[in-house]
Amino acid sequence: MEDVHEVPRKRIATGHLAQHIGKPVCFVGRVEKIHPTGKFLVLSDGEGKHTTVELSEPLDEEISGVLEVVGRVTNQATIMCMSYVQFREDKSPFDLELYNEALKIIHEFPEYFPFGNFNKVEYEVLAFCTDVKLLEDV
Repeated sequence: MEDVHEVPRKRIATGHLAQHIGKPVCFVGRVEKIHPTGKFLVLSDGEGKHTTVELSEPLDEEISGVLEVVGRVTNQATIMCMSYVQFREDKSPFDLELYNEALKIIHEFPEYFPFGNFNKVEYEVLAFCTDVKLLEDV
């Protein structure tokens, strides 16, 4: 099985999990719950729907707020996490609802968001949702 970091991965919300079983994905959500073992997280997406994320190793750090998870969707419609990034929200909160609206557009018009040219679009979507000015706009 290929490394999820080496292949294109679609940005999804909880409602897209069933269509992406076995596929690499990127999921952005707010931490709602951490299992006492530290091996499972529950994240909520921009619609407030919950997704379970399984970690290969127990957490060794305290996490909260918004995470971007890269992993593969399991047969149980959960995400097996390969890596995650915690978004800093100390200066500007991340707008998950706005991010969810951007996801709807990306999924509704996939011909305009092909994987080959997705990185710049992703960056712009994330910057827009955090109300951060892009370097080229400064």
